[in-house]
Amino acid sequence: MLLEQLKLFRLPEPDVSPAAKTRRLLIAGRVIDYRLKSGARRLAMTIDERGLRLSAPTRMPLAEIEAFVMSHGAWVIQKLDELASRAAPRHLRLADGIRLPLLGENIEVRVLPGANRIRWVAQTLVLEARAEADLGQLATRALKGRALEHFGARVAHYTAQLDLPAPPLGLSTARTCWGSCSSISGIRINWRLIHLPAHISDYVVAHEVAHLLEMNHSPRFWRVVEQIYPHWQKARTTLKAHAASLPIL
Repeated sequence: MLLEQLKLFRLPEPDVSPAAKTRRLLIAGRVIDYRLKSGARRLAMTIDERGLRLSAPTRMPLAEIEAFVMSHGAWVIQKLDELASRAAPRHLRLADGIRLPLLGENIEVRVLPGANRIRWVAQTLVLEARAEADLGQLATRALKGRALEHFGARVAHYTAQLDLPAPPLGLSTARTCWGSCSSISGIRINWRLIHLPAHISDYVVAHEVAHLLEMNHSPRFWRVVEQIYPHWQKARTTLKAHAASLPIL
């Protein structure tokens, strides 16, 4: 099967293991808290709104782990400062009245008592939820429905420009790519793109539609992209800049 993926970002995986332990380390005169989880196959370091997190093999000495962190001390401080300066966190706790980005606008979320149903009232997302409901899951279900509708229309728009039939469309929850195109199963678009303005997500749609003709990233492929989405370079740059700010429900 021919498959082309646009790999642009990786979202952090949630750390819910009870084995993760909080420790402290002095880096450049600053006390930095970090979470250490053992049992991994290799040493890895992640920084997001939850702070510095490390995973390491069970028998790796703590001194070796912390030496690795210290060797990347300047980068750790820089990333932690960048996250602290953000106006809004990516990990959002859903509650009545919170606002979410949708296609370049901010929509309001209302939470009402109910039987775990979702509905849209104009640009307001209403979650009729039980007391124990996972509001993030309810909101994700609603946003995926809106994403499938929106991206389906955009795929039809760009395939029409190439005189091609619209292929099957699915939504992706992949951690490593915005979209993919297969000659067998069709196009998949990451549903989280629904948070961005339409002209930015359109670049991903046009990119994947172009793969219906060219399953590669050759000059001919980019000429097809240019034909159906002339401002693709600016949109791609903007997309990369916004990737780290997409909310996580």
